[in-house]
Amino acid sequence: MSSFPEDLKYAATHEWVRLEDDGTVTIGISDHAQELLGDIVFIELPKEGAVITAKQEISVVESVKAASDIYAPISGEIIAINEDLVDAPETVNSSPYGDGWFCKILPSDPTELEELLDANGYAEICE
Repeated sequence: MSSFPEDLKYAATHEWVRLEDDGTVTIGISDHAQELLGDIVFIELPKEGAVITAKQEISVVESVKAASDIYAPISGEIIAINEDLVDAPETVNSSPYGDGWFCKILPSDPTELEELLDANGYAEICE
């Protein structure tokens, strides 16, 4: 059974967003998404410093089952990437909301966060 932390926002494409105290956002894929993918074996991370727009492909995750594109839930500049995932992509399976984050973004339009789903709305589309 997937978990959907209440303090996060979600995109219909299965990415989660955590608004940090400094105004940046941390992004990863949901527990539901990692369950659907199965054992993750490779992650192509976005480039630090890249300026992205919402719904743009920013990453690729490969599992034993399939490859899946990861999309930016909001627009902004990628200010950090989780390089630990290069050597340990399976971290996303064991800790999708913790150590399995993908990148941090400095939002260019923080109001885009309001367009994302809350935990209940995301849980409904996962049923």
